[in-house]
Amino acid sequence: MLFLLRLISGGLLLAVLLVVFLFLWRDYHSAATRVEASRRTYGRLTLLYEVDSNHAVAGPSYPLLPITSLGRAPTNTVPIDDTFASSEHAVVAMRSGQWWLEDRQSRNGTTLNGMPVTQPVIVTDGDIVGVGKMHFRLDLE
Repeated sequence: MLFLLRLISGGLLLAVLLVVFLFLWRDYHSAATRVEASRRTYGRLTLLYEVDSNHAVAGPSYPLLPITSLGRAPTNTVPIDDTFASSEHAVVAMRSGQWWLEDRQSRNGTTLNGMPVTQPVIVTDGDIVGVGKMHFRLDLE
């Protein structure tokens, strides 16, 4: 009888350990999936230079993340070395399957294809975002 109780308690202990392991594995897997999704790039922001009222690609490009911040502060995804840019100037973010551009109440404003942005607007592939004196082309995947 004592031997049977030991077998049952040992089996219950293994079952509890298995359940704990499964919960930990599922939590680890979902966390790893979220981290991988946040690291995935969805396109690029390419710095453009203005030549004779036309924009030419001649600068670096930055990965487009689900939330991409632009501004003078080094903590931004796209740091901008321009005195006309605010510390946190603008944000390009994925919301409900669409890309949005939002001005963060910057002093000199944000433009989309030459037009001022006063409220969040939807952006598409090839749009040109102006921040301070700099312009970026949005290349979506």
